[in-house]
Amino acid sequence: MAGAFDTATATPGTATGRPDRAQIIAFINDPVSERIIREGLAEQVAESFEIHRGGIRTAISTLQKVPTPQVLLVDVSGESDALMQLADLSEVVEPDVRVLVIGDRQDVNFYRQITRGLGVVEYLYKPLTREMVATHFALALGRGGTAPMVQGGRVISITGSSGGAGATTITVSLATYLAEEANRHVIVLDANLYTGTAAMLLGARTGPGLRSALETPDRIDELFVERSARPVSERLHVLAGEEALTEQFNYTSGAAESLLRSLRRRYNFIFLDVPFSPSALNRELLAAANQRVIVMNPTLASIRDTLRLLALPQGSLQVRRAVIVLDRLGMPGGLSRQQVEAAMGAPVDVVVPYVPRQILLAGNLGQSAIQKRGAFRSSILSLTQEIGSMHSIQESSATRMKKALLSHLLPGSKT
Repeated sequence: MAGAFDTATATPGTATGRPDRAQIIAFINDPVSERIIREGLAEQVAESFEIHRGGIRTAISTLQKVPTPQVLLVDVSGESDALMQLADLSEVVEPDVRVLVIGDRQDVNFYRQITRGLGVVEYLYKPLTREMVATHFALALGRGGTAPMVQGGRVISITGSSGGAGATTITVSLATYLAEEANRHVIVLDANLYTGTAAMLLGARTGPGLRSALETPDRIDELFVERSARPVSERLHVLAGEEALTEQFNYTSGAAESLLRSLRRRYNFIFLDVPFSPSALNRELLAAANQRVIVMNPTLASIRDTLRLLALPQGSLQVRRAVIVLDRLGMPGGLSRQQVEAAMGAPVDVVVPYVPRQILLAGNLGQSAIQKRGAFRSSILSLTQEIGSMHSIQESSATRMKKALLSHLLPGSKT
């Protein structure tokens, strides 16, 4: 087809053997997307790749003068005639190039036109996340293992590098935001059945249901989940225990998977507050998560334990490394962000400032600290993007808008 990319004979992840042909070249308009593309692909693509500042017009001009790479990633943001520009690009590159596109259009018809009509391998719209890039771009290129598809809600595990690191505060803040402001169905599962504080921070009750589910998983069904989960609000629930310290908890292997399977059918997001301890329950919860989050403090001990958590093997559903949250930055005697990153040999993804009075007051009142606008709330919103949830929120918002418009134009239609 004229004006289209012919990838019928191209094989993902293979080299042509031509030394003059680069593996991957990208043309990106903005520095934020460039950073996310670089980090998202770096975890999946072994070889280094070129990134140029500029969009599709820059790509067309450049590729008229240099050999076509095996994989080309182009940015069409801000282009009113993106389809025409992509057609022009197809005329200056070799037909077997595999093209990935990013842009700012959330349009299903546009996606179909460029993937089915022009032969583009994959399209993502901004704002990007590292997980989006790793999942859709790297896997489209045949790089890395393919994560099995799991129906239902998204599971996020959050683990503090030590007790008191702030993981529970961040867990309940994320859950509150997604439930109360993004209108998602959310549950928090506190895996510390003895001294967990998630229910307390949410102003909710604990109950025997979680222990019962983990000891006798054959009892788990949707009715059991409904009875065991304690409501915080209409869309936010918590599943937590407060077992006596003299009681022995006997975990049944595989119970976590059974419980999560039921929770996925009921909730859009399942947040797991998982302690830093090598129990069978914690290992299974971490392995079952779609995304892991590690909360650390700016101390040497926290750096050591964060590195140990990062060394744990990834679960089958995880396409990128754990998100690193540096909590309490600015605490008296703490290290700077630069010192933390230098000691770890890796960047932190989200920084949460040291706001002890706000956190303490919210905890004592049984409220989420995110309710107050400020630096803490901004950090939590940044974390929603890192865990890949903001994009699904935007998609659902767009769907609701379309349904509302359809209902207005066609009063008899079902939405």
